[in-house]
Order: sequence, then C-alpha cells, then structure tokens
Amino acid sequence: MTITTHKCDCGPCLCAVDLATAIQKDGKYYCSDACANGHQGGACCSQASCNCGSAS
Repeated sequence: MTITTHKCDCGPCLCAVDLATAIQKDGKYYCSDACANGHQGGACCSQASCNCGSAS
C-alpha cells in the first residue's frame, strides 16, 4: 500500500494533505503557505474549519 495523504506538519493544523500537491519545506509537508511559513501575521490555512493560525 502506498500512502498518498499525510497530516499537515503544522502542529495545530488539522488538515490532511495529498503528498503530490503538498507544499514541502525542510523535509516536511504542509497544506498551505501559511502553515509552511509559521503563520506570519496570524495567517490561517485555507480550511475554514481550521484555526491553526490563531493557535500558533
């Protein structure tokens, strides 16, 4: 079995990402630029149900 999805490597983020389309940074997989860049300025990922920007 090949794994194609992964939990976003942003700690508080709840999103699952497709490894083929995930944003890769420093060997980790993220769902968005906001997560990959540490939520600069409090930016959240694009999922309305996720509050990862306000949690970090």
